[in-house]
Amino acid sequence: MYLVLPKSVDLRPLADDMVLCHTSFQKNNGKLTVYDAEDSWFIRVDHIKNYGTDPDIESTSIHPERPLLFLNIDVKPGSTALLWEHIEDEPGKPCPNPRFILPRDIIPGIVNKPVSIDIRSFGVRTPPTTKENPDYGILGMFHILPPALAWLWRLVSPRGYANPSIIETKGMAAEGVGSYWPFATGKRVTQANLLLEQFISTPKVLNVLVPVKHIGAWEVGFMPEWIMREYLTRRGGKFTKEDLEKSKCVLLGYSLKELVIEGQNIKRELLNVIYQNEVGEEAYMIGAKKLSDFFKEELKQFLTPELNKLGKMIIECFFDDGDLDDFEELILTESIFTEE
Repeated sequence: MYLVLPKSVDLRPLADDMVLCHTSFQKNNGKLTVYDAEDSWFIRVDHIKNYGTDPDIESTSIHPERPLLFLNIDVKPGSTALLWEHIEDEPGKPCPNPRFILPRDIIPGIVNKPVSIDIRSFGVRTPPTTKENPDYGILGMFHILPPALAWLWRLVSPRGYANPSIIETKGMAAEGVGSYWPFATGKRVTQANLLLEQFISTPKVLNVLVPVKHIGAWEVGFMPEWIMREYLTRRGGKFTKEDLEKSKCVLLGYSLKELVIEGQNIKRELLNVIYQNEVGEEAYMIGAKKLSDFFKEELKQFLTPELNKLGKMIIECFFDDGDLDDFEELILTESIFTEE
């Protein structure tokens, strides 16, 4: 399936996967203000299997302004590295986690100042899901989340399916609060409270959940992220109640009823996997239960006396199988619906 975009949005990169949201940056405008926390970016390239897969990254790595550091790439010092030629973990088994380090100051169009964001997304690596093999790959093209649910996703931060950073594990694994827990110190609950304060103080930020790898039975790679970015940029990240419908799995917030970009319709089977002949409602609900059970197990550890009172209410609402309206009332937002 192909989607033709005559003109794509311009990308002005600010950061890789680690940003700083220091209180001194915040502008009290209802948005979250962020800046890069790194001098160089750790670029994962396991998706590049051959020449022409990702021309920007390939060009940067083949013709750099100065020598770069490559990790798990089979290359001799001073020669040209080809990103799809990995070292082998054992004979015939290429390393699944190749990367290189890219200094941010050689990236074209880099932004060198704090930026207030309109949209905050969370990506989940999802497995193929079918009637024969139901799993948690039930996310549609992307979902709109109330802040309270977005906070729960950040607390758990599932690493998900086919993640090259996870070795010899199956199914979902939780990276922990905000996805940065491996780099944090102190108690998880302290970070949970800080994240909750962010969501409370940024009511104009639209929170989005997006799958990568699979939508139901269909392999989609990272295309949902690209399509989401193009679509939300064009429409300003605003929706009416008629644009969205409640997902049958409360963790997925709202699904899009339709998605038209540059006059082209995205099939409803990609917006809601219930409509896929290969999935259907029964397999969807099995996947929803897997996802819900995983969250309930991971969220238990946050129910301590140190947890923010509102945070306790949100987690207990989830344990009590609250609906989407309940979560919307727990943290007020200005970002989901417009009256027009």
